[in-house]
Amino acid sequence: MGCGHGGFEPGDGGREIGDRDLQVVDARQAWIHGASAFPGDRSNFDGHVVRCHIRFVTTDPEDLNAPTLAQARSQLRRYGLESEVDPRAVLVAVRLLAAGAKLGQATEVHFARFGLSAGRYRLLAALEDAEGELSPSRLAAILGVTRATVTGLIDGLEQQGLVCRRASAEDGRAVTVVLTARGAQKLREVAPEHFGRLQSMVGALTREEREVFLDLLERISRGVGALTDD
Repeated sequence: MGCGHGGFEPGDGGREIGDRDLQVVDARQAWIHGASAFPGDRSNFDGHVVRCHIRFVTTDPEDLNAPTLAQARSQLRRYGLESEVDPRAVLVAVRLLAAGAKLGQATEVHFARFGLSAGRYRLLAALEDAEGELSPSRLAAILGVTRATVTGLIDGLEQQGLVCRRASAEDGRAVTVVLTARGAQKLREVAPEHFGRLQSMVGALTREEREVFLDLLERISRGVGALTDD
């Protein structure tokens, strides 16, 4: 199933519109609609549209500012919300979601070069920060994932020989997850390139801009509940 349908766009000299063009338009508009957090007609806002949007934001580096303020205003006007919602607020949220999708894909590519996933790396790092040993439930809480997810991560890392399970010294019925010597060595091997690439990723920001950005991220993080609260 494609992300668009071929045709002609009125008013541009009859330029033929291909799947790529409509994929971008549909994805931008659908994502703005979804991020507005209002209950309008979402009949077309399904997994297919989301996949199209993610494909757009992760494969079109020439258009880092999409979607546009005009599109946000158009969506709000369509649903009679222009007097209630600041289009720039919607635009900030939408672009943050787009950046998150792009960063998520790039992160997996990054860790794959080390034979890891982002989740497996975070679990190893959490163990190292805790002097090498944590319970599965504590790991799930630190990583912000379910117990089932953390079990899958542990299983994979155990197969790689990077962690092991052993009986808890405090409760013989429970187990703890331990960072092995091989796991600690893996982190040491990954560190130079990993942290170097992280620094390069934000290299366009000055020291002062990084401080401002950290403050902004903290404030945005406090607002995430607006998407999940009842």
